[in-house]
Amino acid sequence: MAATATTTGTVKPKMWMGGIEPMNASYGKLMMWFFLISDTFTFSALLVSYGLVRFSYPSYVGEVSDFTFSDLYWPIPEKVYEAVPFLHGVELPLVFVGIMTFILIFSSVTMVLAVEAGHRMDRASVEKYMLWTILGGFTFLGCQAWEWAHFIHGTDNGTVIRELVNGTWVERTLYGANLAENQYGPPAFADFFFFITGFHGTHVFSGVLLNILIFYRSATGFYDRRGHYEMVEKVGLYWHFVDLVWVFVFTFFYLV
Repeated sequence: MAATATTTGTVKPKMWMGGIEPMNASYGKLMMWFFLISDTFTFSALLVSYGLVRFSYPSYVGEVSDFTFSDLYWPIPEKVYEAVPFLHGVELPLVFVGIMTFILIFSSVTMVLAVEAGHRMDRASVEKYMLWTILGGFTFLGCQAWEWAHFIHGTDNGTVIRELVNGTWVERTLYGANLAENQYGPPAFADFFFFITGFHGTHVFSGVLLNILIFYRSATGFYDRRGHYEMVEKVGLYWHFVDLVWVFVFTFFYLV
């Protein structure tokens, strides 16, 4: 083993620094991959937990049109997510969340174009596509905020529930959902909705902030002076991960 002498005369082993770019990936990209893998475990645990709780409740077997919210059954997504902004009273099952999904996927496409422009050292194109990506992220967050507001507000008629109070059954009407009560069914449904979609929304918001930073540095010529646009690619990995996670959230939460 090679050794080097220090100024004090003692001898210690020389540290092995590894390859310059293992698997042709820089240190920054490798660390981003490690972070995304760890985040994958977190989202996987949340979705698996949701699946276990969801299938611990019986499913409604009748016609969807005849379904009414009850804590006896797990809610049918088509009945919960059927509202669209500016179309009050019109039932459009999963249309709005489908629009949200399209917006996020479109922003992933613009991020791909920004990364490709960075490889070509095309500063103007990087700025253009990063702006589109930022716009897509903010639009998705705005849609999610409206969906949360509608989910919390509830339906106009609410849901009548029966409770045993001092030995007497009492009926009362629930509107919307919170962490204590849920008009749509079992309280766990609202708990998972707020936590999973909120956790994903936090990732989207963080990604938007990173995208703004990338746009600013690109506009000021920082990456031109550095000689490469690798940071665009690293942040692009995070943004694609956020988009991919939403596909699984959409499948588990809105379709199952």
